[in-house]
Amino acid sequence: MSPEIQRPEIQRPEGHDKSVRELWTDRLGHIGTRSVQILVIITLASVAVIGMIQLKLVVIPVLIALIVAAAAAPAIVWLRRFMSGLLAAWVTLLAGIIFFGGVITLIVFAVRNQWDELARRAVEGIDHLIAWLKDGPLPIDAQQIEDATDTVIDFVTSSQFGSGALAGVSVAANIVTGLVLAIVVLFYFLKDGDEMWRFFLKPLSGERLERGKRIGRTSVRVLGGYVRGTAIIAFVDAFFIGLGLVILQVPLALPLTVIVFVSSFIPIVGATLASLLAALVALVGTENGPVTALIVLAIAVGVNQLEGNFLQPIVMGQSLKLHPLVILVALTAGTIVGGVIGAILAVPITAVAWAILKVWNGPELPTRTLQPRRAKRAAIPAKSAEALVAETSAR
Repeated sequence: MSPEIQRPEIQRPEGHDKSVRELWTDRLGHIGTRSVQILVIITLASVAVIGMIQLKLVVIPVLIALIVAAAAAPAIVWLRRFMSGLLAAWVTLLAGIIFFGGVITLIVFAVRNQWDELARRAVEGIDHLIAWLKDGPLPIDAQQIEDATDTVIDFVTSSQFGSGALAGVSVAANIVTGLVLAIVVLFYFLKDGDEMWRFFLKPLSGERLERGKRIGRTSVRVLGGYVRGTAIIAFVDAFFIGLGLVILQVPLALPLTVIVFVSSFIPIVGATLASLLAALVALVGTENGPVTALIVLAIAVGVNQLEGNFLQPIVMGQSLKLHPLVILVALTAGTIVGGVIGAILAVPITAVAWAILKVWNGPELPTRTLQPRRAKRAAIPAKSAEALVAETSAR
């Protein structure tokens, strides 16, 4: 038998005697672990967002149908008291189609009847603007204005503009396809939305099941309440601004009123941009354009103040209120991802996400860190006065 070979021990330098396990369990290791987890979550979220962007023709109609179904949930619940779920879904869907179809028809007829007059006044307004630029205080000569006009005309008559028009035809086809898909998905949400959610909750049990039920109830309540409240506020904005446009005899008052209503679903910036558009139409479409445009802007400012200080706190309530900074960040992200539709959908989705976080651990426990401490405090029995006196006497 050969003697055992004695292997010399490897002398590790001082400060390098930690094992791999110890390196990942100290404070810096915990920070590294959390950093890796955060990077994985960001990567997964980015992949999900990119995937939704690629499938936006499906994702956007589904989201729109989900929001409309949540807003129509009280009507569905009420109608189911008198009829079956299938008939209630059909009644709600057909009533919505008839209402919005009638509004679109009125807009088309209003635009057709006033388009020629508005185009004539727009040309006159542009001529007055060009004359003011030539004779005004700005250092712009006639040659620069003519060059800019020729550039616009060349672009309109170029092949690039024609290809853009063909792209517009493709966009119109996508809009029609998305609209049909949204109507079909909306019907099934109205008919079987609660059953669909119960199907997703089947694998869960215990606390996870209760959490899933809370998330479902909270999502429908917050999303529906947000959409209904925003619709009421948008209706009030459109009514008063539209009334002002009618009194001032601004052309295309009805289409502009509808634009104000739709744009009001984009908080903070939507109604403002629509009011600027109405003021621009008043500027070029009325006899006394500058004064009328200023009056339109004054009406819009007054209505916005009424909405922000009086109507919104009453209709929306504190539970659906988001900080303006959160709204601006959500609007920016939604606009980058999905354009105008993304800006409309970003804020209600953010409101629902925040509401879900608040009820994640229970109706009254919005954070996980507070729950163990409260439970420990509740588990410690309070000592009575007699027990304290006896303990003091014993000492």
